[in-house]
Amino acid sequence: GGKDSVSLLYLMAELGRMKKFRVVALSVDEGIGGYREESLLCAREASSSLGVEHRILSFRESFGATLDEMVELAEERKTGLDPCTYCGVMRRYLLNKMAREAGVTRVATGHNLDDEVQTILLNYLRGDLSRLLRLGPAYSSREGFVPRVKPLREIPEREVAAYALLRGLKVHLGQCPYARGIHAEVRDFLNRLESRHPNCKFGILRTFEKLKASMIGDKPEVELRECEVCGEPTPAKVCRTCELLRGLGLR
Repeated sequence: GGKDSVSLLYLMAELGRMKKFRVVALSVDEGIGGYREESLLCAREASSSLGVEHRILSFRESFGATLDEMVELAEERKTGLDPCTYCGVMRRYLLNKMAREAGVTRVATGHNLDDEVQTILLNYLRGDLSRLLRLGPAYSSREGFVPRVKPLREIPEREVAAYALLRGLKVHLGQCPYARGIHAEVRDFLNRLESRHPNCKFGILRTFEKLKASMIGDKPEVELRECEVCGEPTPAKVCRTCELLRGLGLR
């Protein structure tokens, strides 16, 4: 229901009519009180106006707890993990599951240039090389995984916002209450840098793509197996989602 997702939905619906392919809107209800409800309402209205099927799956329905409740559990258990970790991993898990069940061949996400560059820098700062190398579109089809594409990946956030405004799209403009700490600092740092040195965000993305290509090279893809807990595809015995849920006492 945000500007990126709604803009992408309109673009994909138009492209679907032109190229004769089916579009399904997928939403994950994380259960963020005072925030997600309005966003989902915008997603429903956009899907309805375009005549697009809309599917919603919630954290509570799938995992037995909302994100708000998971954050409380994480604090009680002192896991040391921030809300974005739980949200990001579990959203991707549910989107892949929903896409597979919907029978679609690609998942298009609304990540814009700012989103991508912020994530690149965050993983640099954390020294998380494995996660860094998994960033970006995933074009290859693997057992159980639906390939992901990011049509807005090279479009700055401001330009996506301008498109939504000029099209008169109804979007949710609220900011997630968990978007704070280092995530907010990285966002603000990159915006300051871009204002002084235009196109630096494009430069960061291009450099990352070159580094990724040179580091991955001809390495074979990691072999996947079924998660021993949930049956979803994973390179480990237990998938990351089930690991996180176990840490919260939800598995």
